[in-house]
Amino acid sequence: MAELEYKGIKIASGSKLFVIIPLISTLLGVLWGGMEILQRYKAMEEKINSYEPPDISEFHTRLSIIEEELTFIKEETQILAEVNRDLKNDLRGDVRRIETIVEDTETHVKETSRELNRDLKELKQEMEDKINKAMNNPLNKL
Repeated sequence: MAELEYKGIKIASGSKLFVIIPLISTLLGVLWGGMEILQRYKAMEEKINSYEPPDISEFHTRLSIIEEELTFIKEETQILAEVNRDLKNDLRGDVRRIETIVEDTETHVKETSRELNRDLKELKQEMEDKINKAMNNPLNKL
């Protein structure tokens, strides 16, 4: 079998070379990969260190304006709800007073109508009585 000799050191025979050469290439690949990772890490670190966050003060200003407007709207809504509730209660009271007035008016109209009908009947009866008396009067026949 073939042996490899370098400066007096015998390295290996042919079958051992089939194992040593892939191991050396693997080690070289690992070293190259490690260097590549290290390079990418340094580039990433440089980008991270040079990063400046965007200026979002305008968004904070807009957000505070929106919050103020929402607070104003909420207060206005509460005021409108109170006014609505007061109006509803006042309207309910007004409707009840009007119903009472209408009922009293109906009662009064019915009583007045009955009295008028009674008075008309009495007046009619009186007129009939007077007409009958006048017709039955002996002086009427002349």
